[in-house]
Amino acid sequence: MSVPPSMKQISDTIWELPVSYKQGMLVPARIYATAKLLRQMDAGVFEQITNVACLPGIVNYAFCMPDGHWGYGFPIGGMAAMDPKTGVISPGGIGFDINCGVRLVQTNLTLEEVQPVMKKLVDRLFARVPAGVGCTGFVRLSRDEFLNVAETGSSWCLRKGFAWQEDLQLTEEGGCYSGADASKVSKKAVDRGYDQIGTLGSGNHYLEIQVARPENIFDPELAQAFGFSRPNQISVMFHCGSRGFGHQIATDYLKTFLNVSEKKYGFKARDRELSCAPFASTEGQDYFAAMKCAVNMAFANRQVILYRIREVFSEIFHRSPEDLGMHMVYDVAHNTAKLEKHKIEGKMKELLVHRKGATRALGPGMKGIPDCYKKTGQPVIIGGSMETGSYILCGMKTGESTFFTTAHGSGRAMSRHQAKKEYRGQTLQRDMEERGIYVRTASWGGLAEEAGAAYKNIDDVVEATELAGLSRRVVRLVPLGNVKG
Repeated sequence: MSVPPSMKQISDTIWELPVSYKQGMLVPARIYATAKLLRQMDAGVFEQITNVACLPGIVNYAFCMPDGHWGYGFPIGGMAAMDPKTGVISPGGIGFDINCGVRLVQTNLTLEEVQPVMKKLVDRLFARVPAGVGCTGFVRLSRDEFLNVAETGSSWCLRKGFAWQEDLQLTEEGGCYSGADASKVSKKAVDRGYDQIGTLGSGNHYLEIQVARPENIFDPELAQAFGFSRPNQISVMFHCGSRGFGHQIATDYLKTFLNVSEKKYGFKARDRELSCAPFASTEGQDYFAAMKCAVNMAFANRQVILYRIREVFSEIFHRSPEDLGMHMVYDVAHNTAKLEKHKIEGKMKELLVHRKGATRALGPGMKGIPDCYKKTGQPVIIGGSMETGSYILCGMKTGESTFFTTAHGSGRAMSRHQAKKEYRGQTLQRDMEERGIYVRTASWGGLAEEAGAAYKNIDDVVEATELAGLSRRVVRLVPLGNVKG
């Protein structure tokens, strides 16, 4: 992709499109990337991030992370902070899969112990954690009970025996966004989501068994603090969100905002996908409360999946999850909007931070980090493709430049349609097994969409985030077994 000629290079990893680039821009648009990654970004990134820069109330810059690619409204990897008094809230800046996030679980097992039973583990996880379009979970809830989950998140799981107390402490915001209001959620959204707790879903969602090889430990002291204490230690990472529940909430409010944005509030977005409402308006506050319900459902979803993972490992190794050391490292959310306090022109100010396919990355000592990570900074989980690997990083004080936001994954380099044309799921599965990665999938087409070549190089993305001072490398995790939707 050719880079717009008006793009200014601010540093080795910061590129800027000025307000003169497009009529209506209120702030410049900044892209964090190396020159190599910038050239790989599709035209949609430049178009969308400059559209974001036109949104009322936006502060400082419209940001795009190194994994940026075309999305709905915002680019995936987009971030924007709004003044909550004068700014807007936009579902396109959050995404349809609200709180699509990643959770990492440690074990005290090693590759030598797990390799002989890898297929058995993956097969049982595939049977126990439903994957694919429309899948339903084993937790049977009435719609009223589901609304309680939506308002209380992971604490509901703790009350029902699906969580350890420490799980909540190691989940962003304790596994619950306060202020969720189920009365702002449609019946259709509830109907789509009430039976989906404990499910992966489809698309780029996965459950992966991984190994931390000694040569992939970048910072031994930080790795130790995050629980990586043995050579070839095994961990489990999984990625999923709020399923049909969050999708319907986004759909409902996009329609609402399309009706009121211009007619009621006088703002015409450059892109219908950026339909919005003033954050302080009735519609904006209703969506914010409903969005929090989807965030909380996603936390509960991942918590129940963790319960099933612990169950499977315990059965296979005939030891309790506690004896297997199956403690969480952390759970990070993508696709959210949150009120946070950040420094603007030397003063702390409350902002509404939209993160679309982007991860919070708090530096050492900051409020909001579990006590065990106060000295290290927040663990950051960046998932790669099923063929390559993923990373654990940590937040840095220098992350202040992006309101402590970093990349969330490797980022697509090829559309799903193109990937399905170029790859066959059955062939991909066979090739991966020959390379030591055992995969089970609910859909051959879905597997083809997730081919490693369909994604940017995860090493390049992570290198860029570190060079930019957004988060730094701790451990690289290599896939061994994978459950795909």
